[in-house]
Amino acid sequence: MKEFVWPIRVYYEDSDATGVVYYANYLRFMERARTEWLRSLGFEQDRLREKPGVLFVVRRAEVDYLQPARFNQLLEVSVRIAALRKASLVFEQEVRLAGGGALLARGRIKVACVDAERLRPAAIPAGIAVEIRDVR
Repeated sequence: MKEFVWPIRVYYEDSDATGVVYYANYLRFMERARTEWLRSLGFEQDRLREKPGVLFVVRRAEVDYLQPARFNQLLEVSVRIAALRKASLVFEQEVRLAGGGALLARGRIKVACVDAERLRPAAIPAGIAVEIRDVR
């Protein structure tokens, strides 16, 4: 898949008293990038909840923190699909300084598709799976 990249500015609220990004915020940055990737394919998560009645939820997250991001830096968060299964996706993501700068963190995130009412595993709807396969 060609890589999807989303820019994110580090705000004061993202950092601690020393101006370093708090570790859990990298997961938030990755979540935003995955949401924007899905939106770029024409899918809005609130609409997916209504019809066809599915949600995408994080099942597993592994993150390696390599260098700190700091207050007011511009970052780029990439999204790439490592695996597409019947009811899940595995993403490989990187957080870098903008402009192809230093690699700050990388993650491997497994996202499960679940029925919005029962919160039980559900197959990724065919229309979404087709779009995902097309960008791989």
